[in-house]
Amino acid sequence: MRRALWLALLLALLALALATAGVGAAPSASKAAAKDPNPCFAPVAANLRCPDLVMRRPYGLRVDRQTRRGRSLLRAGNSIDSLGAGPAELRGRRSGGRFMNAVQSIYTRAGRRLTFRTGARLQFKFAHANRSYWKFYRAASFSLWRLNAAGERTRRVRTGPKVAYCLRDLSHTRPRLARSPRRRRYPACNTNPGQRRVVLGTSVGWSDVYPPSYPEQWIDVTGLRGCFAYQHTADPRNWLHESNEANNRSTVIVRLPYRKRGARRCPGQGSGSPPPPPADDSY
Repeated sequence: MRRALWLALLLALLALALATAGVGAAPSASKAAAKDPNPCFAPVAANLRCPDLVMRRPYGLRVDRQTRRGRSLLRAGNSIDSLGAGPAELRGRRSGGRFMNAVQSIYTRAGRRLTFRTGARLQFKFAHANRSYWKFYRAASFSLWRLNAAGERTRRVRTGPKVAYCLRDLSHTRPRLARSPRRRRYPACNTNPGQRRVVLGTSVGWSDVYPPSYPEQWIDVTGLRGCFAYQHTADPRNWLHESNEANNRSTVIVRLPYRKRGARRCPGQGSGSPPPPPADDSY
């Protein structure tokens, strides 16, 4: 019976891929790479443990005038939470000097690992502690949106430089979720510049947390005045197949020039879950 279900699942996935072959494309190190359709939105999803990444609300906002002389950088921390039925996992293979092409692993309810092309890439990126790490390229984005009198976003005015994240099990923020492992399965980021293959991921119930003090955790707000939405977005290019693509964005409302609690007179409301507890980033 299990073998028949497994065969039916494989046939359904093959039919889904053939039906949409060549429709979507994503960049790779040298040329456009084929992109498989999202199985988490297909009938076969009932037999899969699809991931779901959720971005928490930006937290710990503060103005930094030291990193770039003459500029006002509005720093914020963020947390990418893994709340799906299965882990968010990428497997990279070296494609150039500082990049890897990656495929996504999605597990079946029977525990088998399936591989999907999503266009994802990994980057060997200089980060905190004066070291470089293999990270998921374009894993998130920072953006600042101007608000009108009704609190509606009208246009994007600034973006931040931070786009690469590890995907790791740092904080066990939702230990009661089903299939959330008690111990880390995806450890600290790989720091080997000669690495040919890398596995990155975040387990169910775990979060990858980045405090405001980390490199590039900011948006340059120099010269801006008025009310804005400070936004963090997980997986902005949909390079990870998820069961829910509508919960990747979170915002906090700010008034510029920024002062703590200075958004009280601004219209609109922020979105996203409250900040996570302090993370242990020592491992």
